[in-house]
Amino acid sequence: MKSGLEVGHTSVVTTEVTPGMYAQFEGEVVHPVYSTVSMVYHMEWASRKIILPYLEDHEEGMGAKVTARHMAPAKSGSFLEIKANVKKYERNIIITEVIVRDRENDRLIGKGEVKQVVLPKEKIKERIKES
Repeated sequence: MKSGLEVGHTSVVTTEVTPGMYAQFEGEVVHPVYSTVSMVYHMEWASRKIILPYLEDHEEGMGAKVTARHMAPAKSGSFLEIKANVKKYERNIIITEVIVRDRENDRLIGKGEVKQVVLPKEKIKERIKES
């Protein structure tokens, strides 16, 4: 990895809740609100944005662990801010704390952690072949 990544670095993703983000299974909407699946996707995306400028050409990041607490619903049209903050960084392991807030009323929607591991692209290809 390139130098410069440190504890405290942040990245933000913003999104508006749309029907495609609703809690649903096999196309059937269970609840017309922001799904946990969508929240985890946005948590991973905000975390990934932090490491992108630091990856060498021969490297790639892989998700290794996500923990998430979905604490409140967000209805269609809600504007969300997903903020990732580097909590721990050792060698090739980056752990971010992620907070999801409804921007309109500053309500906490969810929070969690994302662990990423940076590896050589060739090593990732080998692992994929072995699976």
